[in-house]
Amino acid sequence: MALTKSARKAIRVSARRKVHNDRRQREMKDTVKEVRKLIALGKKVEAEKLLSSAYKALDKAAKRGVIKKNTASRKKSRMAKALKKISNK
Repeated sequence: MALTKSARKAIRVSARRKVHNDRRQREMKDTVKEVRKLIALGKKVEAEKLLSSAYKALDKAAKRGVIKKNTASRKKSRMAKALKKISNK
């Protein structure tokens, strides 16, 4: 248990940040999974529509430190590459 006033406040702040970070991570994972699922099913048009929202979620997560910047870039790159691959078929 925290003893000082500042330590108690730090615990409260940490709990608030955890809620926000969990929400950002869930949003990011859900949109990326949805885009990947559409790509796997070969639904190019729907995947392209969702791609921008997946990019947005990844960028927000990277900006806030939920994931690292390079991780976000790698995920975006791989999604774009997979989408391009199905459009060439």
